[in-house]
Amino acid sequence: MVFVVYPLLLHFLSRIRYPAFIRGILPAQVLAFSTSSSAATLPVTMDCARKNLGLSEEVTGFVLPLGATINMDGTSIHQGVSAVFIAQAFGIDLTLGQQLTILLTAVLSSIGAAAVPGAGIIMLIIVLEAVGLDPAGLALILAVDRPLDMLRTVVNVTGDTTVASVVARSEPEAN
Repeated sequence: MVFVVYPLLLHFLSRIRYPAFIRGILPAQVLAFSTSSSAATLPVTMDCARKNLGLSEEVTGFVLPLGATINMDGTSIHQGVSAVFIAQAFGIDLTLGQQLTILLTAVLSSIGAAAVPGAGIIMLIIVLEAVGLDPAGLALILAVDRPLDMLRTVVNVTGDTTVASVVARSEPEAN
């Protein structure tokens, strides 16, 4: 997401170059990494978007809080990968229907996940239960969840700011 999807979105739908974008939001990414909380990072993200990327207060004031609440790309990806990993660890072959269920459930449950540390791991139980996997499989990933949570939050914050940049480009005052 951070190295392919977001750069492509910025390239085609915004005037911001990706290296400048990353330099502009680096303080928010560092805070997101250290706190594992999109909500705690929100004021810094908004400040970086306004001051470093030149986004309007109207766009940042609407898009970034909304993104911190419902846009959990990193969490969604993590839940899908974790569910498939747990299934493989237990020697369970997932059908196409189960894989699609994981996809749908991961996206929907990540939207409902709180923007606080560790919320994604709780929501993973929903994904596992949806395809009949034993939630005890969470024990396989709990030891590495904290660093993964830190990285997920960076993805989430980067995605929120990418969308804010695209929305700002579509606004009349940005053109």
